[in-house]
Amino acid sequence: MTSTAPHQSILDKPFVLDLFAGPGGLDVAGHALDIPSLGIEWDKSACLTRYAAGLETLHADVSAVRRDSFESLPPEINVLAGGPPCQTYSVAGHGAGRKNLEKVKGYIERLTAGESDEAIDEDLKTLSDPRTALVLEPLRYAIQATRSPNRENRPYDVIVLEQVPAVEELWHHYAKVLHETGLPDGTKYKVVVGVLNTETYGVPQKRSRAVLIARREGLDAPSLPMPTHRSYDAKEWNRKAGGDETADLARQPTLDEGMAPEPAERRETVDEDLQPWRSMGDVLADPVGTHPGRATPFLVRSNYGSSGVPGRRGVRSDRQPAFTVTGRISRFVVFHHLNADTVYEGPRFSMNEAGMLQSFPPDYPWSGKAQAQQVGNAVPPLFGAHLLSAALGLPAPDLKVLREPWQPATEEKRAKLRSHGCGAPDDCTAQCPRSEDQVPPPSSERPRKGKKKEQAD
Repeated sequence: MTSTAPHQSILDKPFVLDLFAGPGGLDVAGHALDIPSLGIEWDKSACLTRYAAGLETLHADVSAVRRDSFESLPPEINVLAGGPPCQTYSVAGHGAGRKNLEKVKGYIERLTAGESDEAIDEDLKTLSDPRTALVLEPLRYAIQATRSPNRENRPYDVIVLEQVPAVEELWHHYAKVLHETGLPDGTKYKVVVGVLNTETYGVPQKRSRAVLIARREGLDAPSLPMPTHRSYDAKEWNRKAGGDETADLARQPTLDEGMAPEPAERRETVDEDLQPWRSMGDVLADPVGTHPGRATPFLVRSNYGSSGVPGRRGVRSDRQPAFTVTGRISRFVVFHHLNADTVYEGPRFSMNEAGMLQSFPPDYPWSGKAQAQQVGNAVPPLFGAHLLSAALGLPAPDLKVLREPWQPATEEKRAKLRSHGCGAPDDCTAQCPRSEDQVPPPSSERPRKGKKKEQAD
């Protein structure tokens, strides 16, 4: 699977280290661009998916690798990427998110001032939720690279980070420090930060992400990827189409309630130089690989924001982008229409279909447990390809390269990958994170009632 665009990278041989790599969204993006990557992921099931997909993987704790085995990482890695867990930075709650943001800003400044890891680690022990510290790991890896004999103290050339919009403020602080203060060895970066909508890059899903792209001084200044598709606005859709996304769905929906005619202006009114956003039907209607194709028209009812009241649930048709795909995707109810008066509940989205809504290639080999959560937590590969292309100065990727069915790894390849990532060809070993350590501690700071929580990764 290769891109048809010629390589014009600012780097001769890009090689990505993907922190918090999940089931492989950013690595699949690199694969589409012919860019090698190594992912670090501590969830066993996500690693099983990665091995099945043929992706280079370390089944490990990102923090532990930095502390204990950084020198074993390939020295040719020159691009650092990742999306640290975001749960403790939600803007909901009794000021917990704000307090965490301010704390982390202080740690960023202490790290770039050259304060010792030991002192930082000792203070981090006081945090109520250890996941708060994980957002510091990309910076700590960047600093560690400049202290690595195996790398000849060479800094990373490019840094690419993404997370939920609530983390944008933290990325701006990252950017300020990387540009003005720099790393302790004096390395500084030119940085750009923004919040981007994935449907404007061809992903058939409404999802917003805060991103940071940094390039080491001496390289051209970075820029955010240019949109290739038009944005989707649910209120505008309903205004023009006459639909009602908040119709009372305690009863089954009808054509009039959920399948309003497509607005005639959708493809003509704005952004004529951009392609139309892609809908669920655009990617699910036709058969491809083992996907048999899903009959249209169909209607999707989510459980977002329902508070247990069915009438508050969102509704979209196959002619619209999906709601943000999270671990709840398996709960979405899909209705099919036999005729204008008859509606029946069809099969819910398969993991293959859910992955396709995230822009994963058809037949991506989802494995292990909690597969819906894996899908929801992943970086949409097409969006990731746009980020990497912008970060490296490559042309915008061709979305067609992610429409080809994925070829899973052979058993021999999986065994080899797992031997490297886990220490044994068919099982985890003592070097792998323990499953009991992968359950986050309960939060001591509960969100206020009535406040909408930040959507999951």
